[in-house]
Amino acid sequence: MKKIQMNVPLVEMDGDEMTRIIWQSLKDILLIPYIDLKTEYYDLGLAKRDETEDQITVDAAMATKKYGVAVKCATITPNAQRVKEYNLKQMWKSPNGTIRAILDGTVFRTPIIVNGIKPLVIPWQKPITIARHAYGDIYKNVEYRVQGAGTAELVFTSQNGHQSRQIIHDFQDKGVIMGMHNLDGSIESFARSCFNYALDLKQDLWFSTKDTISKIYDHTFKDIFQEIYEQDYRGKFEAAQIEYFYTLIDDAVARVMRSEGGMIWACKNYDGDVMSDMVATAFGSLAMMTSVLVSPNGCYEFEAAHGTVTRHYYKHLQGEGTSTNSMATLFAWTGALRKRGEIDGIQELVDFAGKLEKASIKTIENGVMPRDLAQISDLASKQEVSTDGFLLEIKKTLDEMI
Repeated sequence: MKKIQMNVPLVEMDGDEMTRIIWQSLKDILLIPYIDLKTEYYDLGLAKRDETEDQITVDAAMATKKYGVAVKCATITPNAQRVKEYNLKQMWKSPNGTIRAILDGTVFRTPIIVNGIKPLVIPWQKPITIARHAYGDIYKNVEYRVQGAGTAELVFTSQNGHQSRQIIHDFQDKGVIMGMHNLDGSIESFARSCFNYALDLKQDLWFSTKDTISKIYDHTFKDIFQEIYEQDYRGKFEAAQIEYFYTLIDDAVARVMRSEGGMIWACKNYDGDVMSDMVATAFGSLAMMTSVLVSPNGCYEFEAAHGTVTRHYYKHLQGEGTSTNSMATLFAWTGALRKRGEIDGIQELVDFAGKLEKASIKTIENGVMPRDLAQISDLASKQEVSTDGFLLEIKKTLDEMI
């Protein structure tokens, strides 16, 4: 078949470990044979980030602003052990955190549903989308290790020199301190993204924080959401016959566990990080979760919602076979290709992305799947395949559909 032509490149952000291996295999097997793939490539592997002192991460985010659509592989956020393992100059911050801070917006994560894999939470019948605020909180925090007795203060100095001071704690011994921040403008963008996404999907929107304890920080989120809803969205929601409501996060957890799903659950940055993993796992696997960052100015960054699958990577390095689930990485590519096609008016590209997604789901529903799904699938007949074997089986299904 004639390859599908692209006019504008995607921003391609390569990553680390096993997902980096899958990244190249997926391109070779499922993309390059069908598409004249145009990308502006950035290597966000840990070695390159260290070499460039993380400037390449900033460059990739700025390229996303320029071209509007990016696709990102999973990357390592180093801890002390990784600093030693990779001989890093320093403990670089999360590349996802850096990119999200530059692009702002909201991360929307939705599980990929396939027949034969039942959710672990019995009432869940429909996908639950986690809308995660993509700026601030602990991902932009400042931390301090207290070594002995002393007083910690929260100090704000205004531009005119006026200072406001509050005592955080009088330490009698060692301890830790953390400072977090957020911006009204970012919270407003988060709220509008969530309201618009709910209207697009015609689904109820839940929002949860802990404003009973955090009476200023979390309460600001609650107030901004409510103000924007009343000003600009109440009538639209009522016309669409969908609901917006706020509740405490502990109540939201209890209600979600008893629900049938089918809603959008908006969470602050850390809450969304944790809850999206819970939802993904309960629906089958961390590798069965789509993830897209939507910025207020219309930029889209699609990514795998899981990590770099380190354990499988070490097996791969030792020459052992692996059976790694590539669905989240595949859907990151299809999401980016679809959006690129929509923006550029290339219907062939949009259609191809849809066919590739259907082919991957059909392959699993036909009983051919990686190990993590084979262990939980209730299909009568299952065939466990290798990492590349799964991609090759999807290609067979795709070729039949084309």
